[in-house]
Amino acid sequence: MTISTAERTQIRRTIIDMALRRQRPGSGSARSFQQQRSAVMQWPDLSPVLGTIPWAVVGAAATRLYMPERATQDLDVAIAVQNSEAAQTRLRSAGYRLVGKLGIGGSTWRTPTGEIVDLIEGSEEWWPEALAGAGNNRDAQGLPVLPLPYLVLMKFRASRARDLGDITQMLGLADDGALAEVRRIFAIYAPKDQADLESLILLGKMEME
Repeated sequence: MTISTAERTQIRRTIIDMALRRQRPGSGSARSFQQQRSAVMQWPDLSPVLGTIPWAVVGAAATRLYMPERATQDLDVAIAVQNSEAAQTRLRSAGYRLVGKLGIGGSTWRTPTGEIVDLIEGSEEWWPEALAGAGNNRDAQGLPVLPLPYLVLMKFRASRARDLGDITQMLGLADDGALAEVRRIFAIYAPKDQADLESLILLGKMEME
């Protein structure tokens, strides 16, 4: 089922309003746990495969740089849509097998060793700068991770319940400098959604109290 942008916005606001009514300070896990960062799950490094094509880890595997690591079944990575054909050619040459297409734009691949990789094609104007920033934003495994403001923006656009939960947890743990950068990016690329962003920041901070 395809959900329109308006429907996605309404769903997001319903979830936020519900959370604001029910959230109580200090309802999350102990802060000592929340501050842990790990790379227990080891994922394929696509740098030798993609070469000079900018790419970044996104999705659940990316969140471990900003909050405690959680289990996931596949690796989500993003490239700019204009590099799609070149990236697919390099994946095939490296022995990756195409599994299918993604409804959000992109494709699913199986690595030579059996892992699943979702290759997401970013088409919004902010993707080139986001991917450039990932090159200097590495997790404990050394993989390039989408910088926090853009990861929040990406998950905000999706607005699934899991995405909104990730956003509140990451923003609740972010310091003032990081939050200022998230606000700056939203002011540029999602100015109409700034009120929802502030609500998510509030929910995250309440959880961390």
